[in-house]
Amino acid sequence: MTHASTPHSAPHDFDAIRPYHDDEVASVLDRLAHCDELLDAITHFRLPRLARHAPPVARFLARLGLQREMRNIESVAAFQQRIARYMARMIATTTDGFEIEGLEHLDADKAYLFIGNHRDIALDPAFVNYALYQKGRNTVRIAIGDNLLQKPFVNDLMRLNKSFIVPRSAKGKRAMLQAYQTLSRYIRHSITVDNHSIWIAEREGRAKDGIDRADTAIVKMLGMAQRMDDGEADIGAAVAELRLVPVSISYEYDPCDLQKARELHARHTEGSYEKVEFEDIQSIVAGITGHKGRIRLTFGTPLSRDFDTPEAVTQEIDRQVLANYHMFPSHQLALEASGLAPELVDLSEVTDADRQRFETRLASVPEHLRYWWLRQYANPILNRAGHVEEEA
Repeated sequence: MTHASTPHSAPHDFDAIRPYHDDEVASVLDRLAHCDELLDAITHFRLPRLARHAPPVARFLARLGLQREMRNIESVAAFQQRIARYMARMIATTTDGFEIEGLEHLDADKAYLFIGNHRDIALDPAFVNYALYQKGRNTVRIAIGDNLLQKPFVNDLMRLNKSFIVPRSAKGKRAMLQAYQTLSRYIRHSITVDNHSIWIAEREGRAKDGIDRADTAIVKMLGMAQRMDDGEADIGAAVAELRLVPVSISYEYDPCDLQKARELHARHTEGSYEKVEFEDIQSIVAGITGHKGRIRLTFGTPLSRDFDTPEAVTQEIDRQVLANYHMFPSHQLALEASGLAPELVDLSEVTDADRQRFETRLASVPEHLRYWWLRQYANPILNRAGHVEEEA
């Protein structure tokens, strides 16, 4: 989903975190086609019976299918164009509509740093990319935590799709500082030298409780690179140079809402939550395949240099993300059902079909998880009004 080749201008010290270049695509695809772990994952979903009774045969067929699917893909652009076909199919089969707002106000020839609220591991940046692709614009490079790249084939797939690595597993303060300085320099290089847009989440991890708040530490990281070149540079100059644009994405229904409710319940009742192995991968699959209702993606306004502190930048990101977040009937009905702030409930656009769909979905949620399930949908309204409770 791109219209530009991947440049080779980046310094070599970015090699460990950058997306793959075009001249690396063929060898990476060949490696993937011979990765038994990836082939087993494919057969598990596509050929489950054969995978159980004749794993070598299932793996062989999966390899042939993968090689056929990736035939003639010799660039990142070609790889993303293939992904675009799957995105179109996914939108047609698992959503009730995908709307885009605000992109028309951004210069098609300029690179931007899109910083967005985060609800789905893979789909948030994928929808940003698809919106850009639909308008004939170059797609973004995507920030992804190294905690999601524990398997080599996942690392390869993500970096083929223009993902770059955010180092969350660095050990020790010095190593972490160095890793984030490199990350900051890479983001700045991408925007100012390569003229290539970036997408990064406003905080580490998804907002499982529906409360969108940017992390000031992310903003401070973004300013590191310019301060390394000019110790006098302020945060306002940094965000203006990066052309930072807040982005809001709103899903009418979250395919992972029940799993998120389980995690919220566990943290509240037991004080912690332990993920099962490869839970994040399972969440990615659930997000892609599950029904999402309607989706609204809104691009905000680039931040100016009129900010004196990282905290002020964070507040502006929060303001735009919340102002541009679209409230669907699911949000209003969840707030009504929660009984938390009846004065904020607006049912003017809720139809009988909306209510029936909501009540059917709520009925499938176990009783002990309903409070947490409802809060995920009610909290965006409460957060915008400044009514969020700390326990959520």
